[in-house]
Amino acid sequence: MSKIGFLTDSSADIPQDLAEKYGIELVGFPINVDGTEYIERKDFTNDQFYQIMRDAQGVPTTAAITQLQWCEIYERYVDEGYTDLVHLSINSNGSSTYNNALKAVEMLEEERPGHKLKIQVLDSHTYSMVFGWHLCECARKVRNGGELATCVEEMMYNLDCAEVCLAAYSLKQMKKSGRVSAAAAVVGDLLGIRPIISLNEGVSKVEAKVRGDAAVPPAMVKWVASRVDDVRDMPYIVGYTSSKTKRDELVKLCKKTFGHAPLTTFQLGAAVSANTGPDAIAIAFKGKPRHLEAYTPQLP
Repeated sequence: MSKIGFLTDSSADIPQDLAEKYGIELVGFPINVDGTEYIERKDFTNDQFYQIMRDAQGVPTTAAITQLQWCEIYERYVDEGYTDLVHLSINSNGSSTYNNALKAVEMLEEERPGHKLKIQVLDSHTYSMVFGWHLCECARKVRNGGELATCVEEMMYNLDCAEVCLAAYSLKQMKKSGRVSAAAAVVGDLLGIRPIISLNEGVSKVEAKVRGDAAVPPAMVKWVASRVDDVRDMPYIVGYTSSKTKRDELVKLCKKTFGHAPLTTFQLGAAVSANTGPDAIAIAFKGKPRHLEAYTPQLP
């Protein structure tokens, strides 16, 4: 009889209640701030981390989850009698965590020769609840009797359609991560310039620049609407960091423009907000598939 596990890292930003509901294990990323190392989801809440960023002298940095860590986790799944493990990882272009997981699968063969655990290590090509949501949906469908291969294929199709529109109200972290240049960050903060950034397949691009906080949500909604044929049929979720007010403003405008509410709202956790900063909002939505030839015609 099948025993199926679901595994990811803390950058998925899945709320703990959903992770527990669908049996998803989340492994915390190491975060270093001014020489002190923390583990996400263990040493602070999201709101506490935003304040840590504001108080820090430097910019937080993240470290990859190692091959040894993943191998030890895989060993536990083997020892507990699991037959299948779906491991959905942070974007491979932004972290070596994915490649470390692949190497850990090879290490497992040495540590547990002849084991029967079938491990699927999958690259989400994105960040945060953008992939966390789809992993929850996959796990939910499997737990409700869905066929594993079909549910995983549908998840990967939806991730292939996933697009993100992001805006940061402070550019300190964006400068560090290379998403905006140092000169642009300085000028932007001085003049109140806010970049509207797309994130597709792990690649970020500045799509527009607006002046002043009030101009940010309309610019984001306008760009999202330009990416789909009909916003009324577009599933989307809204992300935020420290400001519930900014979140609510964005949700209100989205509902007015798109004609329906987001599937959920979510906070950006430490692994992601270490790059966006403590003042950011985002819209993640379903666009068009980038690699349609990889999928069967039966999928939506």
